[in-house]
Amino acid sequence: MKTLTEQLTKKQQANETIFVPYIMAGAQGLDQLEAEITLLCDAGASAIELGIPFSDPVADGPVIQAAGLRALENDVSLEKIIDQLKKISTKTPLILMTYFNPIFHYGLEQLVQELAETNVKGLIIPDLPYEHQHLLTPLLENSDIALIPLIALTTPKDRIAELVEAGEGFIYAVAVNGVTGVGREYQASLDEHLAYIQKISDKPVLAGFGISSKDHVARFRKNCAGVIVGSKIVDLLSEGKQAEVRQFIQESVNHTI
Repeated sequence: MKTLTEQLTKKQQANETIFVPYIMAGAQGLDQLEAEITLLCDAGASAIELGIPFSDPVADGPVIQAAGLRALENDVSLEKIIDQLKKISTKTPLILMTYFNPIFHYGLEQLVQELAETNVKGLIIPDLPYEHQHLLTPLLENSDIALIPLIALTTPKDRIAELVEAGEGFIYAVAVNGVTGVGREYQASLDEHLAYIQKISDKPVLAGFGISSKDHVARFRKNCAGVIVGSKIVDLLSEGKQAEVRQFIQESVNHTI
């Protein structure tokens, strides 16, 4: 069992709320990345999702798009991010959220080899269809890196079962139709959808997209193992509100059902 799957499954079995914050690597400058990771670890993050800036981020809402543009303006690249991660020591698993284009141009084999020198334990690639994962999965087979599947509200049940079976780390349940961002309206059927995925999954199911409050965390914990929070965290960090980030994570992970 890969490290990410093992660590998050243990938290689920202990009925702990899994909280995965997302940050855009380099949005405040790569020299701030270690401090941001340390802040999130100390606050109680179960794992940390690091966005890789890309010029065409089709799944990202305005807040994360703006953070990605700031990172690109800071001359941040995948190569520089990996070099920085090699220097950062953390026990909290890191997850790269990237589109396929940057890692394809970097070199898939080189990517897996380089990430072995970091604490990156997972990959999320929203524009890599399940049918094309064979481009990457053979390289990950003997690594400690989990390829995390995304399941949409519109995903048919037979497809959900297929994705759950193949997925590692955790199952990323997208809670809205559309892009990331706060202030989203959730469908009434969402709770049932999450409960179904968690019922058939032997791995933790985490809800993501639009989660921005303790009330959201409390709602989703009734039906799945935890949450992924992006735009809210990115917004607070861009405004220098580290104390609010810490408080939000601490209050979320301390939530019990």
